[in-house]
Amino acid sequence: MKKKDPIKFSDRIHLIDGFDLGIPGRTGTYVIEEENLTLVETGPSPSVPRIVEGLKDLELDPKDVRYLILTHIHLDHAGGAGLLLKECPEAEVIVHEKGKRHLANPSRLIEGARAVYGDSFDQLFDPILPIEEEKLIVKEEGDTLEISPDCTLKFFDTPGHANHHLGIYDPVSNGIFTGDTAGIRYHQTLDYGVTFYLPSTSPNQFDPEEMKQSIQRFRDLKVDHIYFGHFGKTDEPEAAFNQVVEWIPKFVEAGEEALVNGNGIEGVKNRLYEKVNAYLRELQIPDDHPVYEVIQLDIEVCAMGLVDYLRKKERNR
Repeated sequence: MKKKDPIKFSDRIHLIDGFDLGIPGRTGTYVIEEENLTLVETGPSPSVPRIVEGLKDLELDPKDVRYLILTHIHLDHAGGAGLLLKECPEAEVIVHEKGKRHLANPSRLIEGARAVYGDSFDQLFDPILPIEEEKLIVKEEGDTLEISPDCTLKFFDTPGHANHHLGIYDPVSNGIFTGDTAGIRYHQTLDYGVTFYLPSTSPNQFDPEEMKQSIQRFRDLKVDHIYFGHFGKTDEPEAAFNQVVEWIPKFVEAGEEALVNGNGIEGVKNRLYEKVNAYLRELQIPDDHPVYEVIQLDIEVCAMGLVDYLRKKERNR
């Protein structure tokens, strides 16, 4: 197991790399050091040993963790929650009201992920353990959570990527934990002086209008920082929001073009890849850069979500 030290963003916020999908800098767990030690996201179960190791690197005891906050229940963000609770027995899990029952009984989560990931499922996500209901705390729009006398987190209902999605505002840093609603931060091209952002349109609750509305809510908070589910922090929130909002209609258009021509998911994937590749070539990112492998993985899942959204839209006409 490759060792990677937690990333320090401030004296109170660190990020532990979970090496999701075996990829560095893909998905992480945020550590908020307050009176009540709080983690945001758990990643999938294979990331749990890295979280435990990262906490020890920070000289923190997993048994002191008080809250595990999940932005949403997709397995790359929350699949490891049940397993991590075994290491953090005093912790309670914060989740959107629409996600609670799926954490208590993850059978549908497992079924949906197996449909997307097929034979790779066990390696990427197993085991997914149920969480006792008394450990689950629901947060809704406008709810708060005091994690110290000096810090009360605030929760926002932020659909668009998923209907069970929470945004979490941290008043101390004036930052927002956006999960996947405000897109993905591609930091892999920093060696070329470039960071870029794309929407995440994975199945099966992607909605472009809701996503744009949720991003506008984030904008209205006038935050100084965005803490992304994938991956890390930006101190230029407007630039990130602008890029994702500009790409949303381009993603939908790629889906519509492919379906009109009868090309299906493969056609959507190819069109998306062409659009993103052309953009990166304009930024002088060479064709053999490792970022393309990450993008290819993301686009496969995004294409499924776009097709699902457009077919639902067609049925509802």
